[in-house]
Amino acid sequence: MATPTLAPQRATPAEVRVPVRRTRLFALPEMRWAAAASALFLVGLAAQLAGAPAWSWWVLYLACYAAGGWEPGLAGLQALREKTLDVDLLMVVAAIGAAGIGQITDGALLIVIFATSGALEALATARTEDSVRGLLDLAPETATRVGSDGDEDTVAVADLEVGDVLLVRPGERIAADATVIGGGSEVDQATITGEPLPVDKTTGDEVFAGTLNGTGTLRIRVDRRAQDSVVARIAALVDQAAGTKARTQLFIEKVEQRYSLGMVAVTIAVFVIPLLAGDSVQRALLRAMTFMIVASPCAVVLATMPPLLAAIANAGRHGVLAKSAVVMEQLGSVDRVVFDKTGTLTRGTPELAEIHSVETAFTDAEILRLAAAVEHPSEHPLAAAVVRAARARDLELPAVDEFTAHPGKGVSALVHGQRVGVGSPASLTAAGLEVVAGPVAQLRARGYTAVVVTRDSRPIGVLGISDQLRAEAEAAVAAVARVTGSPVLLTGDNAATAERLAQQVGITDVRAELLPEGKVEAVRALQADGARIAMVGDGINDAPALATSDVGIAMGGAGSDLTLQTADAVVVRDDLTTVPAVIALSRRTRRVVIANLTIAATFIGILVLWDLFGTLPLPLGVAGHEGSTVIVGLNGLRLLREAAWKRAVRTGR
Repeated sequence: MATPTLAPQRATPAEVRVPVRRTRLFALPEMRWAAAASALFLVGLAAQLAGAPAWSWWVLYLACYAAGGWEPGLAGLQALREKTLDVDLLMVVAAIGAAGIGQITDGALLIVIFATSGALEALATARTEDSVRGLLDLAPETATRVGSDGDEDTVAVADLEVGDVLLVRPGERIAADATVIGGGSEVDQATITGEPLPVDKTTGDEVFAGTLNGTGTLRIRVDRRAQDSVVARIAALVDQAAGTKARTQLFIEKVEQRYSLGMVAVTIAVFVIPLLAGDSVQRALLRAMTFMIVASPCAVVLATMPPLLAAIANAGRHGVLAKSAVVMEQLGSVDRVVFDKTGTLTRGTPELAEIHSVETAFTDAEILRLAAAVEHPSEHPLAAAVVRAARARDLELPAVDEFTAHPGKGVSALVHGQRVGVGSPASLTAAGLEVVAGPVAQLRARGYTAVVVTRDSRPIGVLGISDQLRAEAEAAVAAVARVTGSPVLLTGDNAATAERLAQQVGITDVRAELLPEGKVEAVRALQADGARIAMVGDGINDAPALATSDVGIAMGGAGSDLTLQTADAVVVRDDLTTVPAVIALSRRTRRVVIANLTIAATFIGILVLWDLFGTLPLPLGVAGHEGSTVIVGLNGLRLLREAAWKRAVRTGR
């Protein structure tokens, strides 16, 4: 008798990742210039505070201007040639103006803020492009094609034609969307459908490019060329949706054109009109420069950015990474949350849920003991679930002999001289099927995977296996319902499984058996009804829907690289309860931003009116301008406190 040995552990569906060629952090020129500007600013500030000669830190600040300001300045000039005025150019002009009246430190800080923001945006764009390219690498570059005479040859996947017959050996990735015409195996297709368990494939079944073949050999007939495959369409959907969302802007940027044009026009008028009235050039220039300082949107920018950045930092400390200020702002506008199932509400790991005995001579424990003994040498995820369940019950496993895997059907082995099998109901004879028909139907109706245990070809029991629900899933769904309204479940899994899980966590709107494009259509339909959607997912098949939604949130512990790069926010610690909390924190941030904008507008309004209709001393104008900046900055930084997050978790506000 042979003692079973522990088989190599296979990657679970949640662990499948897209191969990605990452853009290095400083490979982007925007990152290098922003880093240089930040370093020069810090050195200059240190020199200024240390009492170094003024010329030394002026030189450092001017170098900071050059490093961080040339690119937005050039972009602003190019936009100007196209008759568009953006706030980047005004920021550079305002920074130069600040230097012109001796406030070079403030100007340099403004340059650093804008350079860093642009660099982070460039990095996010590059990483997303890398991930889309990596998605296409899921499908192998070559395939084994079988000729009409039975000869095999290796061909490039790009050269495959519809109707070609391919041979897929155990452990290989499937090269094309195709139909099985011979053989049998289990196929891990979590990357496409999100199903947590491998799916048995036999003659007549469809398989997808990029999915992973299991222990059997398949002969497949190509149905689609490489550029038309499901995985290629996923890449196209992600690319298209990401390009659309790239145009999203912060609220303050939406009014920058009118504000910028108005500020320039009034600045010119403040300079020209006094000249025409006989004022001196020096006095007119001083008044115009004062106006530019007090009217510049520094306080308005800081009214928006510190609260958003503080909220980002606070969320990051609690396991949620929001990739930009735009994302943090948009989270607060979400009024419907859509959840994926596998790897999001569940952990993507199978577990034994039920045991049904169909032979009175065998107890549940004996059925599990025999099944675990036979499954122990197997690499199949279902086998691991059975073995874990037996170990959890402290069952002693008997030794087995003559272990045999039957691809697409199950496994068998000799236990105490009797042949014990564990496999799908489809592998049974008609008589055996009749015996287990009732339990199998009950398990499938509740969304479980049914596995039959036989002894000498006679069924003795049926195991029900399901995906593990996250412990915090029900609480998270309830909190989401309080914060945003009724959530939605989108999944590629079967309807019975989806309905069962939805009842467990309290979701009433369920849409099942969806391929990636089906999830995109569902998100768009919700958006068409006027809802702003946050999609929470983890798999490659979720990436297009994440990119299409108003805010995409990825589960970081199990998420694929493509999903993590496509998403706008990442739940790093895999705690679903942080989703409603970060939405609530964003809503509070929006209220702080509105308060800050009111404060900033009040200061700017008073100072501008004073300068236009009176004589505003330049030092007082600078003090008022800087004072408003400090006030709104400190007000925004309140969101860094631990109390802000606790309040979001506790009250949803």
